[in-house]
Amino acid sequence: MEIRVPFGESESSCTVSDSRKVTVLRAKGLEKTDGKKEIDIIRDAMANPIGSPPLSELARGKKKFVAITSDHTRPVPSHLTLPLMLEEIRKTSPDADITVLIGVGTHRATTKEEMVQKFGAEFVKKEHIVVHDPNDESMLVNLGILPSGGQCLINRLAMEADLLIADGFIEPHPFAGFSGGRKSILPGIASMVTVLSCHNAEFALHPMVKPGILDGNPVHEDMIFVGRKSRLAFILNVVLDAKKKVTAAFAGEMDKAHRKGCEFVLELSGVESVKSPIVITSNGGYPLDQNMYQSNKSIQQADFVSADGGVIIAVNECRDGHGGEMFFNAFKGKTPAEVAEEINKREREKTQPDQWASQFLANIMVRHPIIFVTKAPKEMVENFSMKYAATLEEGLQMAEEIVKDKSAPITVLPESISLILR
Repeated sequence: MEIRVPFGESESSCTVSDSRKVTVLRAKGLEKTDGKKEIDIIRDAMANPIGSPPLSELARGKKKFVAITSDHTRPVPSHLTLPLMLEEIRKTSPDADITVLIGVGTHRATTKEEMVQKFGAEFVKKEHIVVHDPNDESMLVNLGILPSGGQCLINRLAMEADLLIADGFIEPHPFAGFSGGRKSILPGIASMVTVLSCHNAEFALHPMVKPGILDGNPVHEDMIFVGRKSRLAFILNVVLDAKKKVTAAFAGEMDKAHRKGCEFVLELSGVESVKSPIVITSNGGYPLDQNMYQSNKSIQQADFVSADGGVIIAVNECRDGHGGEMFFNAFKGKTPAEVAEEINKREREKTQPDQWASQFLANIMVRHPIIFVTKAPKEMVENFSMKYAATLEEGLQMAEEIVKDKSAPITVLPESISLILR
């Protein structure tokens, strides 16, 4: 029996006995089978907006537009969504002044090459594109105080627009419940101060901060507050299958369209957990596994299905290295237990960049050893006190030695971050 999981733009695999108990947990809607073209799915959503007039009607009589789009770390098919949205605007506002604003959150800036890869060369040449910088105070405007108590600062261009729109995609999210919708604003185009305020250590330990939960989730409450304060008027969010193809789309009012999409994803993504002493997990390939910071999400999902003392094998290419300097440095010279203890008690106002990723990872490593199958340097993996493996086959052998059982049951999460584990 062969176990195969996504790895970059390819796969990683290992072979086990046919008699071994292997449970593969997959969202039931990840394989697109209806044959409908992606662009037709998106057009249908735009023609039938939820809780909103069509975008062309919202655009009528307006001059200045800002369209927020995701950065290079997200698989949003912006080459499909953005041209369609801008086409709708220009139907009733042919002389529209449009800025495409790339919401990087706290990630590094998107490069020109990545823009071309994501949007297409012609779009990049034709449209006015700005990359958000969360640390550039001249780019920011203050909208007041978040429900959690922090300062609410977002990109000035968004607030100066006559109409603010955004594309995105919806999947389970370990912190916000679901990605998409209001997340285009916070963290997308928010200041570093604002992002840190709602990514604090207290929220990371909150019982309602987990995949699939919006109501009662304090992170979502901060995000929806900022979405409304920014006057985000219209969204186009897609749902993607295992091959990153559009399987559904939801357009319209920020909260109503997003919630409809979240309901759809919840129905597809909810699966019953099966715990095992060995768990193989993956982010689902590129671009979701391009760095260790993002790969942390697959480890969080594996934690839900790992038996007490079990081993997690994380399979993520990480062509972009660790993905967060402070995330990397948090583990230098420290044990996971020391990192967890230090961050768990950190006060909100002392929140540091990337600390939520360090906190989640450290707390999981206190409970489970982690083997990381990756193309990232071995020294980088070992900095996090994880065990390095060059292949899944090697990683499985290491896991079997740790649990002292060559026939131990295995749970596999090939596209872990698409799941809501019950």
